[in-house]
Amino acid sequence: MLAGMSETLRPRRSCLAVPGSNPRFLEKAKGLAADQVFLDLEDSCAPLAKPGARKNIVAALNEGGWGEKIRVVRVNDLTTEWTYRDVIEVVEGAGPNLDCIMLPKVQNAAQVQWLDFTLTQIEKTNGFEVGRIGIEAQIENAQGLIAVDAIAKASLRVETIIFGPADFMASINMKTLVVGEQPPGYDVGDAYHHILMSILMAARANNKQAIDGPYLQVRDPEGFRRVAARSAALGFDGKWVLHPDQVGIANEIYAPSQEDYDHAELILDAYEYFTSEAGGKKGSAMIGDEMIDEASRKMALVISAKGRAAGLQRTSKFTPPEG
Repeated sequence: MLAGMSETLRPRRSCLAVPGSNPRFLEKAKGLAADQVFLDLEDSCAPLAKPGARKNIVAALNEGGWGEKIRVVRVNDLTTEWTYRDVIEVVEGAGPNLDCIMLPKVQNAAQVQWLDFTLTQIEKTNGFEVGRIGIEAQIENAQGLIAVDAIAKASLRVETIIFGPADFMASINMKTLVVGEQPPGYDVGDAYHHILMSILMAARANNKQAIDGPYLQVRDPEGFRRVAARSAALGFDGKWVLHPDQVGIANEIYAPSQEDYDHAELILDAYEYFTSEAGGKKGSAMIGDEMIDEASRKMALVISAKGRAAGLQRTSKFTPPEG
């Protein structure tokens, strides 16, 4: 499935958070190697700074210089008085230079549908391409997690489902103040495993990407690497980054190694050959000491798609056996 998904959804290994109220940070973000930037109007902007932040974001998007980065704006959640002005001002002001709107604290499908309808009206009114701007849905409380499958299904615009750990931890009364680490006293397993898997299952069942939330200990790169490796091992597509030092680590962790990528491409080529007339029309075959079959091909497609999205190039080729 991921191979098909990669044709429409872009790589999001590193998703860089940038406060919309800080023009200097907005400019600096353009030169960083993040796959995605999201310009924030929510938690990183004080209430009195939000109107000015909208203007900063529109200007930064229209000035360009973002390269191939996915350009996202996180608006305020729908329980606040700011959301509709966020959407209208940003999309009307910079719609052609915007890829997605991120909606935080999503609790049900109706909230995503509201954003979908509003985007459609703005696009039609302003002559923008209808449906081009995607939606990223952030899950930050128990109600949102329970409804995550319906949220993923709520609109064709939905591209990603995101875990928002800080608000989620507060919403379920988790006994910790350190975002991203295991809560004190939880010494067996992973306290976030159910949350991550629920988000991942909803994303994969609906052909969306799954993005892990931030690690707030920004001066602990090894801690970030360790935590990121957990969600990457499950199959997550990327993670939020809050500091330039986290960008390169996320890009590495959420892409396959060169060795794994080469092996995946080898499996795909070998399977295509062995199932062909020339290869004997076999349902399974051996590559060295490894048996491959249709399940192997599906697994290899996942790694291959991730590698290609990350820009990896093959360093080896499959050679059909002689005779």
